[in-house]
Amino acid sequence: MASNWSVCGICDYRHITKPSNVWCSECDEGLCEECKEHHSISKGSRNHDVVSITEYQKLPNDVLQLARSCDRHNEKYVLFCRKHDCPCCKKCVVDTHMECKELIDIDDITRNIKSSHAFAEIEQTLSEIAENIRRLRIDREDNLASIRKKSREIKKEVLENRASINLHLDKLQDAILKDLKTREEEESNKIRRLIKSLIDKENEITEHQKNIGNIKQYASELQTFLALKHIEKNVVAEEKYTQSMVKSDGANQVYLSCKINPSLQGLISAIQTFGDVVLTADPCKIPILKHKGKQAQMMVAVTPLNIDSLTPALLQKIDTQLGGIRGCTLLADCRMVLASLLRRTIQVYKPDGSLDFEIGNVGPVFDVTYIGDNSVAVTSGYDKDSLQINLIDLKTKKVRKTLKVNSVNAGVAYSEDKLIYCAVKDGIQMISLNDESIVNVTKIYLSNHSYVTKFRDKIIYTYCENDSVTCIDFQGNIQWVFKNVKVIKSPLGISVDGNGNVYVVGCNTNNVVVISPDGHTYRELLTSKNGLERPAAIHVDRSNNKMLVASREGTAFVFNLK
Repeated sequence: MASNWSVCGICDYRHITKPSNVWCSECDEGLCEECKEHHSISKGSRNHDVVSITEYQKLPNDVLQLARSCDRHNEKYVLFCRKHDCPCCKKCVVDTHMECKELIDIDDITRNIKSSHAFAEIEQTLSEIAENIRRLRIDREDNLASIRKKSREIKKEVLENRASINLHLDKLQDAILKDLKTREEEESNKIRRLIKSLIDKENEITEHQKNIGNIKQYASELQTFLALKHIEKNVVAEEKYTQSMVKSDGANQVYLSCKINPSLQGLISAIQTFGDVVLTADPCKIPILKHKGKQAQMMVAVTPLNIDSLTPALLQKIDTQLGGIRGCTLLADCRMVLASLLRRTIQVYKPDGSLDFEIGNVGPVFDVTYIGDNSVAVTSGYDKDSLQINLIDLKTKKVRKTLKVNSVNAGVAYSEDKLIYCAVKDGIQMISLNDESIVNVTKIYLSNHSYVTKFRDKIIYTYCENDSVTCIDFQGNIQWVFKNVKVIKSPLGISVDGNGNVYVVGCNTNNVVVISPDGHTYRELLTSKNGLERPAAIHVDRSNNKMLVASREGTAFVFNLK
C-alpha cells in the first residue's frame, strides 16, 4: 500500500497536498474529493471500488501490507499459479512458471471471491473454530469451578472425619477414665476399711500393753499370774488375726496400670497419612464441530461451479471435417487438440478455431490428454496389434516416446507424471512416465469405449455397454455408481472441474450431464438443442472453466462454464 494515505496520491504526484477522503485498492492510493469524482468516471477506473479512509483503516495490518504488484519485477500481478500457489506478474511467468500448466487469470480467480464457496468455507470454518474454542473455554472454566467445589467438599470431608475420630476417641477416653476412677475408688475403699480395722486392733494392743505395764507394777503375784493367763488368750487371738489379715486379699499390694488397646497403637503407627488426594483425568468429550465432516480448503480457488446454477455459454463452434473423433483436450494456451480414430491423426486448433497443424503417421489413435512440456499422450484404442501409448511433442510434431503396455487402451487421464488409462479386460491401469512401471488400480472388466478422469484421490470412469459412471479410489474401492438410462445412455467421454463436478457425454442421448462430486445429484447441461449429435469426447479446463465437447461426426464446441 502507499506509504501515506492521508494525502491524495494523484495530487501528491502533481506536487499538490490535499487530504484524501477515499481509498482505491485497485490504484493503491488515496483520493481527494475532486480526484474521486474524476476517478469514478474515467474509463480505466470507473469500475474500481473505493472505500472511505476511515473504513479502509479497519482492515488488519497484514491485509493492508499486502502488495498488489510483484516485489521482484515491480509489475502488476496478472496470473495465479495453482501449482506454486502464488500470484505472478508477466515476468514471473517467463522466469519461473513456463512449465506450469495451471496458470489462471488473476481477474478470473478474484472475481466474486467474496461470495465464493472458498470464502464461505473459510468463514464457516472460522466460525466453527471460534465456537469450538468457546465451548472448550467454557468446559475448562466449568472444570476449574468443579475443582474448587470438590476441594471444598474434600476439606469438609477431612474435617468431618477428623471430628468423627475425635468424638470416638473422646468416648473411648471417657470410658477408660471412668473405669479407672471406679477401680481406684473400689480398691481404695477396701484398703481404707482394712486400715480402720487395723487401727482398731492397734488401739486394742496398746490397751493390752498398758494393762501389762500396770499389772507388772501394781498387781500381786497371784493377780499377775491369773491376768497373764487371760491376756495370753487375747494375744494368741490377736496373733491369729494378724496372721489371717496378712494372708487375706485385703493385705494384697494393689497396683494400677493401663494397657492401651493394641489396635489403637497399631492404628497410630499404621496411619501415616490422613488420606490421599486422588487426581484423575478423562479425555475431553466436547465434540468438535467440523463443517461437512472435513476441514475447509484453506486456499484460493476459482469461483465454485454449482451444478444447479451452471449456465454454459457457447464461445465457439468448429466444423473440423474430421470424422471419427474419439478424444479431445484443451492446452494451457487455449489451443484445442482433437484425436481421430478413423483418420489415425490428431489435429491442433488455435484459440480462434482455425487449424494450426495436423500430425499423422503415429499409429492408431483414440483418446488424447495434455501432459505438460507442450506434449500430449495418445492411446491406441482397441487395436490389438498396437498395445502402446504415444507421447507426442507438439513443437516438433513427432512421437518423442512410446510406452509399451500389455493391453488395449482407450480413455486416458494424466496425473503427476503418470497416465491412468482404461485397459478394457484388465480394468484401470496406471503407468509411470519415468520408469514405465505399470500398476493395476482395479481389475473390473471395462468397455472398449470406456473413458477415465481423475480428481484428487478419486478416479471416475464410464462404461458404455451398461450406461454407468463409476467413482473409485486409488485402491479400487467403489465410492459411488451413477446409472440412469432416462438421463444418459452410452456414456463416453468424461471430465471433471476444479470442484469435483463430473461431466459426461451421452452418445445415444446426445447430451452432456453433470454429476455432483458425491454422485447423488445430477443435471442435464447440454442437449441436441445445443447442437450436440453423437458426442464422444469432453474436456473441462479447470484453470479457466472452459469446456470442449467433440462429436464423432467432426463438430466441436467450446463453452464458458462461468
